[in-house]
Amino acid sequence: MVIGLDLGTSGIKALAIDDGQSILAEASAELSVDRPHDGWSEQNPADWIAATETAIAALLDRIDPGAVRGIGLSGQMHGATLLDASDKVLRPCMLWNDTRSHAEAAAFDADPQFREITGNIVFPGFTAPKLDWVRRHEPHVFEKIAKVLLPKDYLRLWLTGEHVSEMSDAAGTGWLDVAARDWSDPLLGATGLDRAQMPRLVEGSEISGRLRPEIAARWGLAEDVVVAGGGGDNAASAVGMGVVETGTAFVSLGTSGVLFAATQGFNPNAESAVHSFCHALPDRWHQMGVILAAADAMNWFSGVLGSPAAALTADLGELRAPSRTLFLPYLGGERTPHNDAHVRASFLHMGHDTDRPALVRAVLEGVSFAIRDSRDALASTGTRFDRLIGVGGGTRSEYWLKAIATALDLPVELPVAGDFGGAFGAARLGLMAASGQGAEIATPPAISRVVEPERDLATAFSEAHGRYKESYAALKALSRG
Repeated sequence: MVIGLDLGTSGIKALAIDDGQSILAEASAELSVDRPHDGWSEQNPADWIAATETAIAALLDRIDPGAVRGIGLSGQMHGATLLDASDKVLRPCMLWNDTRSHAEAAAFDADPQFREITGNIVFPGFTAPKLDWVRRHEPHVFEKIAKVLLPKDYLRLWLTGEHVSEMSDAAGTGWLDVAARDWSDPLLGATGLDRAQMPRLVEGSEISGRLRPEIAARWGLAEDVVVAGGGGDNAASAVGMGVVETGTAFVSLGTSGVLFAATQGFNPNAESAVHSFCHALPDRWHQMGVILAAADAMNWFSGVLGSPAAALTADLGELRAPSRTLFLPYLGGERTPHNDAHVRASFLHMGHDTDRPALVRAVLEGVSFAIRDSRDALASTGTRFDRLIGVGGGTRSEYWLKAIATALDLPVELPVAGDFGGAFGAARLGLMAASGQGAEIATPPAISRVVEPERDLATAFSEAHGRYKESYAALKALSRG
C-alpha cells in the first residue's frame, strides 16, 4: 500500500490506498493561520510536522504499517519556507494568500523576462515577490537564506533529509522556466538568489528520496519506503480525478472556483491571467482559470439573508433564462481573467419585481459567468476540452450545475461518491514511484450522472454573459473611485 499526504492551509490529510487504488483508511489534523498584520498570512512549519505526526499516527492505527511501500506528497502552493545552512527555519512561512508583496510582484511583472520565461503574470501570492519583500524589509533574514522550500517540500526534507521539489509546485514560484521544466538563472538573479538556494527538481511520479531510518523505525515502516515527487494541490487533485490527458478538465466549486485543463504542450497567455503550469506527470502541462469567490459568494449571500445556502437553492425549480438582474461575484477582487485586486462585487438592474429567488439565481449565474470567463481565457490559448468533471461543495446544487453546463455549453460529469482530492492524487503519485507505473493508472472516476446543457437556453445565457462582461468595465472604474 501507499500513503498520500496533502498539506492544506487548514489541515493535513493522510490517506492510504492499496495497489488496486482502493482507499483503506484516512485521517487528518487541523492547522491554524496567523495574520499578524493586514494582508499577512503565515504558518509555522513546525506545526506542519506536528500535524503530520498526528495524522500519520491515526492512519497507521488502521492499516498494517509494514505493508507501506511509498508516500506521495501534495500541498498548498507558493509558500516561502526559508532555511539557513543548517536547515533551521528563519521565519514563519508566508502563505499563498499573503499579499504583502504586491508592490514587489508588480515590479517583477513589469520586467518582460518574467512573463516570457514563466508564461505567467507574477501574482503577489507567488514565491518570488515574497523573497524580494524579505530582502527589502528583513535583510538580516535574507542574508542567511541557504534554501527556499515550498510547504510540502519542507515535509519532504523532514521525511527524507533531501531538498527536492517537483515541476507543478515549482511552476508557481516565479522562478521556473516552465517550458524547459528547470530553474531559470536569469529570474533567480533578478531576485538576488541563485540555483544553489533552490531544491533539486524531479517529476511528480519519480522517487525524490527514501524515508529516513529513524522515522521508518518510529512508525514501524520498512526502511526502503520511497517518497514521490508529488504535486501542487490542484495538479495532485487532477491526478486523483484522472485529468491528465489533453481534452480533460475539471471544475471545482469550493470557496474559490477553479477550471483546470490538462494540456500536452505549453501554450501560455499571461495577459488573460490564466495560470500555465507544469503538470505533476512528465511531459504534461496544465492551465487553470481561478476565480476568487465561487461557493464563497453563495455563502456570503446566505449570511446576509440569514438562511442556509442549501435552503436558498433548494426551491429554484427548473433552470430559467437569466433575467436582467446581474451579480458580479468580485467580493475580494478577481484573478482570471482580470487580475484585479480592487474591483468589488455588485448587484445590477434590480427592480420592484426582483425577489429573493431572483437574487439567488443571479448569484449562481454570476459565478457561472465568471467560470465562462475562465473557459474563454483558456480557449484564447488554444486549450479545448470535451470532458468536464464537477467537484466541490457547490455541485450539490442542481440548479447551479445546470447553469454552469449551459453557460459553458458543455456537459458536467459528477463522479460517484469518493475522495478525488490532493491526498488521493498524492497517493497515486506515490504508487507510481513505488511500482514504476505511470499516467495509465491515473484513470477518471466512475461517473454517477451527467448534467447536460439546456440547449434552448444557450442563447439567453450567452447574451447575459455579454451583459456581464460589459458591466465589469463600468464596475472597474467605480471600484477605483
